[in-house]
Amino acid sequence: MNITINEKGQAVAPQTQFMSEAAFQPIDHTEIRWMGNASIFINSRGTCIMIDPLLEGFDMPLLYEMPILAKQVPNLDAVLITHIDNDHFSRPTLKNMKEVVKSFHAPHFVAEEMHKEGLDGIGHSIGDTFNVGSLEITLTPAQHNWQSASTKYNYREWKEEDYCGYWLSGKDGTMWLPGDSRLLDEHLKMSQPDVLFFDFSDNDWHMTLDGAVKLANTYPKAELICIHWGSVDAPTMSPFNGNPEVLLDRITNPERIKVLAPGEVYILKQK
Repeated sequence: MNITINEKGQAVAPQTQFMSEAAFQPIDHTEIRWMGNASIFINSRGTCIMIDPLLEGFDMPLLYEMPILAKQVPNLDAVLITHIDNDHFSRPTLKNMKEVVKSFHAPHFVAEEMHKEGLDGIGHSIGDTFNVGSLEITLTPAQHNWQSASTKYNYREWKEEDYCGYWLSGKDGTMWLPGDSRLLDEHLKMSQPDVLFFDFSDNDWHMTLDGAVKLANTYPKAELICIHWGSVDAPTMSPFNGNPEVLLDRITNPERIKVLAPGEVYILKQK
C-alpha cells in the first residue's frame, strides 16, 4: 500500500481512472467502481446502478477529478441514495442525470425531497427489499441523524429511518454499504458479505476507526473497498480524513483491503 500524503497532511486517493460508455454496457460478470468520496457504481451483468453519486456541484473543494460527469452517463437502471447530506444526495448530479435514470430509491424522507427537485423518488422503509434488474436490494439500518443535535436544523425531527445502508445480492455475490452510520448491534449480525464498502472515518457520527475495525473483523472474508477518504480538501474534518495505511496492522486478513483509484474497476468474483 503506497498512500500519497499531501502538504496539508491528508491521505489522497490515487489518480483517477476515467470512465467511458463501455463501463455501462452488458457484461457477463459484476464490476464495481468507487467514484470518489462515497459514490459507487456497479454494473452487475448489465444492471447498472449508482449509489450516492457525487459527480458535480459539491460546495467544498475536492482532491480528485471526477471519473465521469453527470451529463456523460449514458444509462442507469437505478440510483440509490442513503441520506440527505449533500455529499451523498447531490441534487445537481441527479438533476443532470434524470433523463437516463430509470428509477430513484431512498428512505422515505429523502424520496420526498427528490420530488421537490422534480425527481420520481421511490421511498422505502428500513428492511424493505426491492429488485432492480439482476440485483435484489435491501435497506439496512443506519444511525447518522447528526442534525438532531444542531439548533440550525431543528425545523424537523430527524429520525434514524431517514438514513440507511444497502445490501445488494446478485448472481456473482453480495455487496454491502452500511452507509454513513455509527456502529449498530445490527451491523454485527449480518450474513457474511462478499464485498463491504468500507467507511473507516474516525468520527462519532460515522463508525469511528475502532468501530470500523470491529465491523471488518466481524466479517473476515469480506473484501474491503475503502470509501469516504482521500477525496475532500478538508484537513480539519474527520469524516474525510481516513488513511488506509492505519488499517494494515488492525484488520484480519489485511490483503482484502482494496485501495482503488476513483473509476478503477474491481471485479466481484464468485466464491
